[in-house]
Amino acid sequence: MDNKETIIVCPSCGTKNRVDLNMADKHPTCGNCKSPLPIEGPVEVTDADFDTAVLRSALPVLVDFWAPWCGPCRMVGPIVEELSREYAGRLTVAKVNTDDNRELAGRFKIQGIPTLMLFKEGNPVERITGAAPKQHLEELIRKHIMDS
Repeated sequence: MDNKETIIVCPSCGTKNRVDLNMADKHPTCGNCKSPLPIEGPVEVTDADFDTAVLRSALPVLVDFWAPWCGPCRMVGPIVEELSREYAGRLTVAKVNTDDNRELAGRFKIQGIPTLMLFKEGNPVERITGAAPKQHLEELIRKHIMDS
């Protein structure tokens, strides 16, 4: 088995962690604060944990506001999952089901879905409503992420 290592920044405390991707199924945690490290896939966020998971994140966060019945949301879903893997350690990807989390939908004035918002240092910096191609989303993400 190849030794595939990457550096993942902890979304909770900002500590850089060296992670062996061959051991990703062991659910790695931050060496400093012991929070789970994002390896693969978006995280589900709710009204209750949005501020902690998104606004206080040490990493930029791409939030996908969606609903299970929404056709365009289902088209964007796989792209969002790809982005979460490709930018792991540099970007957190979160999903908010607007049917289950109406407080957040109102708070951020979500009037159409899917709506993707990019947050950096707790502030919304980009917003796209409707199904967008992966290339467009990557352009927006790259404007706000510094490779280290």
